[in-house]
Amino acid sequence: MDTIEQIPALRQRLGGEKSVAFVPTMGNLHAGHLALVHEARRRGQCVVASVFVNRLQFEPGGDFDRYPRTLERDATMLAEAGCDVLFCPTESELYPQKQEIVLSAPAVARQLCGDFRPGHFEGVVTVVAKLFNAVTPQVAIFGRKDYQQLQVIRALVKQLNYPIEIVGIDTVREADGLAMSSRNGYLSPAERAEAVRLNRALRSVVDGIRAGARDAHSRCALAADELSRAGWKVDYVAARDADGLGPVGATTRELVVLGAAWLGKTRLIDNLSVSLVAAASGSGAVAIA
Repeated sequence: MDTIEQIPALRQRLGGEKSVAFVPTMGNLHAGHLALVHEARRRGQCVVASVFVNRLQFEPGGDFDRYPRTLERDATMLAEAGCDVLFCPTESELYPQKQEIVLSAPAVARQLCGDFRPGHFEGVVTVVAKLFNAVTPQVAIFGRKDYQQLQVIRALVKQLNYPIEIVGIDTVREADGLAMSSRNGYLSPAERAEAVRLNRALRSVVDGIRAGARDAHSRCALAADELSRAGWKVDYVAARDADGLGPVGATTRELVVLGAAWLGKTRLIDNLSVSLVAAASGSGAVAIA
């Protein structure tokens, strides 16, 4: 695996490559990230992963300074997973001047996490655009755990005419159902045992919908209340149309139930998808109020 810190050297290394698959990360890697690399290996002749902790996407008072930097360990994991190139730029390399040109986030960002993390998605689209310009991949791989981010990136590619296929892969989970996240390492042993409650709360919403519940929003409110009573600080539990995160309506056939909540000082997110197409009874799509 080649490890490269500078954009000119990266462009030179990739200049002759015909099929580049790209996995952008902030490091502190886990099995979920490696699943992205394995998918990239299937889709490109040359796999590039980046490790860069992007200051712009951390809101004031966020965890930028304490976010784990584990580059040596990350490099070993990436090499073992079959990555060809690790791009690990310094902050001054990716931001050679104060970043005065910041992209606006699309409409899909102005809800859910966007309501609670001001400036976050603007930082995401700005750094991803920079990384796309440096790597010029044909395909980029993202995890569905950050479902809203995936929709934001799809909008970025479409609106800026990037010739890049965006692939989302399923969330990788611990044995008890907790979505793998670099921030899980912040949890104390007691918090780690409690953390699975978020997934269970979302699953209760999905199970209710599959059983024929007609009001997904009431189900979400009950799940949020359950988390609050257990000591969580809930940002949201919400049901959205899976295609673009619009409101659930009469034409919705696939929806996603999303949640974000604080357990102590750690913010966790998760989501589950559910199909509203007819069950074996052939009764047609489930009506959701």
